[in-house]
Amino acid sequence: MEGRKKYIGLSDSEVKASRQKHGANILTPPKKEPLWKLFLKKFEDPIIRILLIAAFLSLGISIIHNEYIETIGIFCAILLATGVSFWFEMDANKKFDVLNQVNDEDQIMVMRNGNVKQVAKKDIVVGDIVLLEIGNEVPADGELLEAVSMQIDESCLTGELSIDKTTDPEHFEEGVTYPSNWVLRGTKVINGHGVFEVHRIGDNTEFGKVAVKATEKVEGETPLNRQLDSLAKFIGVVGLILALFTFLVLVLKDVVFDPIVPMQKRQLALLAGAMLGVAVGMIKVWLPIIYGGLELLGKDSKLPKSVKEGGWLRWLLTGVLVTVAISSIGYVFGVDPLNSSSWINLDTATEILQAFMVAVTLVVVAVPEGLPMSVTLSLALSMRRMLKMNNLVRKMHAVETMGATTVICTDKTGTLTQNQMQVASTNFYGLEDQRLTDSEISRLVIGNISVNSTAFLDFSDPKKVAALGNPTEGALLLWLNNSKILYSNIRNKEAIIEQLPFSTERKFMATFVDSPKLRKKVLYVKGAPEVVLSKCKHVITTEGLVPVNEYKEKINSQLLQYQNQAMRTLGFAYQYVDDAKAAVEDLIKGELVFLGIAGISDPVRSDVPEAVQHCLSAGVGVKIVTGDTYGTAKEIGRQIGIWKDDEDTDLNIIGGVDFEKLSDEEALNRVQGLKIMCRARPTDKQRLVHLLKQKGEIVAVTGDGTNDAPALNYADVGLSMGSGTSVAKEASDITLLDDSFSSIATAVMWGRSLYKNIQRFMLFQLTINVAALLIVFLGSVFGQQLPLTVTQMLWVNLIMDTFAAGALASLPPDPNVMKTKPRKNSDFIVTPSIAKHILFTGVMFVILLLGMMYYFSGPVHLNSFFSYVAEGDRERYFLSYFFTVFVLLQFWNMFNAKAYATGKSAFAGLNKSAGFELVALIILVGQILIVTFGGDVFRTMPLTIQDWGIIIGGTSVVLWIGELVRLIRKK
Repeated sequence: MEGRKKYIGLSDSEVKASRQKHGANILTPPKKEPLWKLFLKKFEDPIIRILLIAAFLSLGISIIHNEYIETIGIFCAILLATGVSFWFEMDANKKFDVLNQVNDEDQIMVMRNGNVKQVAKKDIVVGDIVLLEIGNEVPADGELLEAVSMQIDESCLTGELSIDKTTDPEHFEEGVTYPSNWVLRGTKVINGHGVFEVHRIGDNTEFGKVAVKATEKVEGETPLNRQLDSLAKFIGVVGLILALFTFLVLVLKDVVFDPIVPMQKRQLALLAGAMLGVAVGMIKVWLPIIYGGLELLGKDSKLPKSVKEGGWLRWLLTGVLVTVAISSIGYVFGVDPLNSSSWINLDTATEILQAFMVAVTLVVVAVPEGLPMSVTLSLALSMRRMLKMNNLVRKMHAVETMGATTVICTDKTGTLTQNQMQVASTNFYGLEDQRLTDSEISRLVIGNISVNSTAFLDFSDPKKVAALGNPTEGALLLWLNNSKILYSNIRNKEAIIEQLPFSTERKFMATFVDSPKLRKKVLYVKGAPEVVLSKCKHVITTEGLVPVNEYKEKINSQLLQYQNQAMRTLGFAYQYVDDAKAAVEDLIKGELVFLGIAGISDPVRSDVPEAVQHCLSAGVGVKIVTGDTYGTAKEIGRQIGIWKDDEDTDLNIIGGVDFEKLSDEEALNRVQGLKIMCRARPTDKQRLVHLLKQKGEIVAVTGDGTNDAPALNYADVGLSMGSGTSVAKEASDITLLDDSFSSIATAVMWGRSLYKNIQRFMLFQLTINVAALLIVFLGSVFGQQLPLTVTQMLWVNLIMDTFAAGALASLPPDPNVMKTKPRKNSDFIVTPSIAKHILFTGVMFVILLLGMMYYFSGPVHLNSFFSYVAEGDRERYFLSYFFTVFVLLQFWNMFNAKAYATGKSAFAGLNKSAGFELVALIILVGQILIVTFGGDVFRTMPLTIQDWGIIIGGTSVVLWIGELVRLIRKK
């Protein structure tokens, strides 16, 4: 490169000193938490937390009774739910790491010790003189010392595909995001060459600063977690109230007011003291539940710091101290705590302990063990299926959060558009119908595009020919290629005599060639239309040469039309030259002939307008945030259907600089109405997302550039493009492998369908819990026990529920969910409709089951109804019968849950739900096997085929009633 020899560059010692002062040219990778921490985070799920409390309480009972099956089952449920979630996210992150590899070993040309040498990108230091050629990626930030016809692709930072760079202050462009004489890390040279001095490296570069913003921790729960938290609080409160009420009733009935066990006042006083001590010792269990209940009632109250941060041992010791203190006070009043007669006897203590265990059992029964597994399975299955649809989900809850999204903030380049410039329209005035033929004018147009260019086409993939070099010139070559004209054939045949490269100062490029096809020497000129036109005397039309003045108004009108459509415009001219030795600059003296103009744009992806319409009809707002100009952004908005000229005003569009000037209050009032933000910088996009979230919106952000990363990180869901920068992908939750906006609409549909599936499982699971809870509660209070063993309840509450979770989670997504508005952020996951269904069905099941228990409690009905069974086996036969009725009621209710909120029959689409069919079969076959071969483990004995028919037919009424209700509602 001319002039490079004057640069000496840094010496070895200077390089070493610079590296010691400023560090290496690498971006600090985001800190990755150890696997054990990631696994423990899974236990932060609110339902998992309450399940853990139930599990440890159950463990206490198990130690006393020496029966550990149910406790082991609950711990298995917890480990399965957390383990599956952890494994699926780890698997997705492995795929992501392969996708997101960054190479810091790329070789860069620098000047050191007076010589040009190549060093790895990571070894560049502040003060280095770096040489840039076409195709190079800029390794650091710095100031240009030389720039020859230099154009940079800054799309990774600003969204701009082509920015002119110059060292001449007179030609610095105003209103650009970064100075015209600066180059930035991560951008690419697409035309010309240059030399720059490195000023900033690594994290100090603009690229690095944005990368740091992209890895900042953003606090906040997902919509699903917030709703599950509310559900956990509700279940906790209900369980605690029922448990406390049951405990008090049983203690009063069986201990305090039992005439057989008279208690003295001193015994009651010490018992009360001991119970108060136990209550204090367990304060970390019940007080958070009470505060959770207060939150549900809308009362803002914070858990005391001593309870929130205090350890379990501290409170257990405090409980002991409370008991000792009360006993000591009793001593003052004549109650001797050291005298055994002052305490209740062992039998009474056993009764109280039994009452406590019944109360804990109620808490355990109230907690839906299968819910975490249902949520995890639903999310995991959706992750896998979405991957097949080009959505690589890194964070499991992002799947569901997409369904709650109310606003999508999308960048333009590469997401809405194809990120490849194409010729949108041409006006070559000498061509009929703008068709290229073998005419002289066609040859001039073809020659001008093919030879007067520095771009190339890459034919590596015949299905997708790509442009290399200047994107505008590449678009022209693609236009020729689409007309079956191979530019290289023309370029190779026309001998170039002299070439004048494009520069920011000239704003045009000229090439003087000897054309064998035209048999003449031709000067081709291409550049800014107003500049090229000013150097022309005539315009070539289908009717011949016409003076420029007669055509100027028409040309300007067409240029204005193109510019209003946000197109880049190019003007073309030529001149036949007789003197082969003439200098190109001397030839351009105002004697050129104008060929015409071309409008070039980065076209909107074909699937985007439809996908955007899907989102808008689903109540999801779409906002464009781009570094492009006002006109370009507005035109893209018009093309994709979010900007309506007859509806929208200047209040719906804003520039980044103007947005920054707004106060937070002013901006907060405008953000929801904004549809387009142009000339946006990374901080503007991040602020927009922050303010939208303040307004209660659930925000998804799409982007492919490093400039998008802070907003991607801060959004509720960040969606990066598969072809985007590593920083953008690292900041995102989902990567769209096909770079398509339509995949976003698909993700919204999946998220909403997933939420519905979770609600369906809750309807199924909580119906079982309500039925079991009421039976245990009523049985305990009125002296009856549920005729189901621990192992039987384990099958019902855990194994069967887990299968049902798989069945309901595997239901295919329903496109109809896109016809409704997004749910409100404040909505409770158990809607009034679901709650009514759960309570009504649960109570009906309880009435039926208690009726069975009452009817067969006497030997008369038992012996008459089961007369075909041996007399000694009739009670056990009834228990097997009862157990099967209980399970089959839930089995048929699963079909009702499948049909919930669809308005269709439970059998609709059953042939497309292979997973549901399989699970239903497993549950039915499993119940038959357990009853037939369970023996003493499940306390069952084989039922007759006749009884199986009666039970299956009788319990199926649950489904038929559901079908009838759905049919009536449909009409």
